[in-house]
Amino acid sequence: MTQRQQLNKPHHSEEEQLQESNMKTIPSLSSQTQINPISQIHNFNQCNITKLKKTNLQFNTPRKPPPLRCFASKSDQNGGNIAPLVVVGSANADIYVEIDRLPKEGETISAKTGQTLAGGKGANQAVCGGKLEYPTYFLGKVGEDANGKLITEELEKGGVNLEYLDTVGSAPTGHAVVMLQSDGQNSIIIVGGANMVGWDETLSDEDLQAVKKAGIVLLQREIPDYVNLQVAKAARAASVPVILDAGGMDSPVPEKLLSFIDILSPNETELARLTNLPTGSFEQIRQAVEKCHQIGVKQVLVKLGEKGSALFTEGEEPIRQPIISAPKVLDTTGAGDTFTAAFAVALVEGKSKKECMTFAAAAASLCVQVKGAIPSMPDRKSVLDLLQAV
Repeated sequence: MTQRQQLNKPHHSEEEQLQESNMKTIPSLSSQTQINPISQIHNFNQCNITKLKKTNLQFNTPRKPPPLRCFASKSDQNGGNIAPLVVVGSANADIYVEIDRLPKEGETISAKTGQTLAGGKGANQAVCGGKLEYPTYFLGKVGEDANGKLITEELEKGGVNLEYLDTVGSAPTGHAVVMLQSDGQNSIIIVGGANMVGWDETLSDEDLQAVKKAGIVLLQREIPDYVNLQVAKAARAASVPVILDAGGMDSPVPEKLLSFIDILSPNETELARLTNLPTGSFEQIRQAVEKCHQIGVKQVLVKLGEKGSALFTEGEEPIRQPIISAPKVLDTTGAGDTFTAAFAVALVEGKSKKECMTFAAAAASLCVQVKGAIPSMPDRKSVLDLLQAV
């Protein structure tokens, strides 16, 4: 088990015990709940940023702090440590099988190749943050098995701080079967394992303090909703912005969880499932997003695959971002995670919303050119080089 270290300040827990069974889910998005807009993000900026220029795209690399023994104060504006990206989420071993097509019901087909790679939406996003040279912590669970060791090693290689990664003996590491077709599209089946049963019913003071010291928090839906809710509540209490990637479980998102989220980030399919509305056209997507606004989710970042992405902020015109074309698409696995994490990194660095989306689009473009999830996460230099070239 990774040894945890103490933060500089004493821990004071004021979190109430949250019961998953009491969480209210959304049959439809109709009720009204107000949340603070993410526009307050400028309070968390720790870096001096050179703005994007039309003819000279420029993203500065934040100065790396010393070894992250503790979290920096968000009020440190004088070149000290940077308030980190904290990812709370899943870690999976992705079992890849390359096939020409999906099997029909009752049919057995042969795969071209098969291999096991580190993945999971949480681990993917954490490695993306690390490779983009932003201080990143990962809070998650793995089992005492070979897959857990594989994931831990890949996270470390990605530059992620694992002070809050726990190894549990009660369940195997989560895993996913990724059926990769010849056109780069994939279908995925997830087995939750430690991601779903390795968490205590109430998070520790250490975990919650880590969240409160973050610059921004990323969540997904491959861990229990009661964990996400506790994290989101702690972040809101400390004025730390939270992005929820809607990918993962296909069950309704608890209404209370959404009330603590600053940006919801679904793809088209997830948005349709969330709102029970079609999302085949941009106008239909706009109407579905309006349902999200009605319950207080002020900003919705929709990933549109080949059609790019769009950020909807209540009361404003949406910001649309086309894809940055890749010479060849080998594997779309992890592209959405790359996009979300890169967007979060740019946002906490103080970029404008449009700059964040451009940065994220460049990172996603590089991701789809490499097979695997974590292996495809781009480094910062590659993203900057692509931005200069487009």
